[in-house]
Amino acid sequence: MTLERWRRLTEWPTLAAALVFLGAYSVQVIANLRDEEGMWAEALVWVAWGVFVLDYGGQLVLAPQRGRWFARNLHELAILALPALRPLRLLRLVTFLRVVHNKAGSALRGRLLLYVVGSAAMIIYCGALAAEDVEQNEPGANIRSFGDAIWWALETITTVGYGDRYPVTIAGRFVAAGLMMAGIAVLGVVTASIAAWLVESVSAQTAAEVEAEVAEVEAEVEAIDESLEAKVEALTEQVARLAAALEERQRNSEPA
Repeated sequence: MTLERWRRLTEWPTLAAALVFLGAYSVQVIANLRDEEGMWAEALVWVAWGVFVLDYGGQLVLAPQRGRWFARNLHELAILALPALRPLRLLRLVTFLRVVHNKAGSALRGRLLLYVVGSAAMIIYCGALAAEDVEQNEPGANIRSFGDAIWWALETITTVGYGDRYPVTIAGRFVAAGLMMAGIAVLGVVTASIAAWLVESVSAQTAAEVEAEVAEVEAEVEAIDESLEAKVEALTEQVARLAAALEERQRNSEPA
């Protein structure tokens, strides 16, 4: 068993676990369930957490250079070990984008659009959940419903920031910082893709215009060639007639 094969085998199970975690966590946060009411959701969260731990352990065991892999994936260990970082487990949904990307074909624009739209939607939803989770029961907080959280996440990721909604807890501010950086990245990708599309469109239009001009010039050259050929043929015929007339005159002028 190799690390790459392990990743391929666990791709769909970890995706399913991430979706289960997302559903259970969403119910916990949006419904603001008390401990006794949300035991079933908490059980699903722990089941998903167990899948994540199994995947992490399998990758660690199969990694060719375990120490190097461990150092590069300390964030995975922190997300699994620290309850405060529980919302970050939703980043496992990146697996879904990778799976869909593999089925999306080779069109660069299609893959780019998929990543931008999918990543933005996932970041907004997960950021709103995380913010509501840490803010909704805090005194003085103004993000107390999922609607407030979504509105705040949209304001933040688009860098608009009206200021009508804002986090008051330290954890909420960390979530906001992550959304700000993600918003800059998403807007950068969108701007770059639009610029690339414009350049591609202008290049295609220019190429079409050049091809049309070349075709027009070729048609004119062909017409000129045909005209020259006709004139040459006419001159040839005229020279032949003159030569025949001259030869006839010479024969007539000879003494009998």
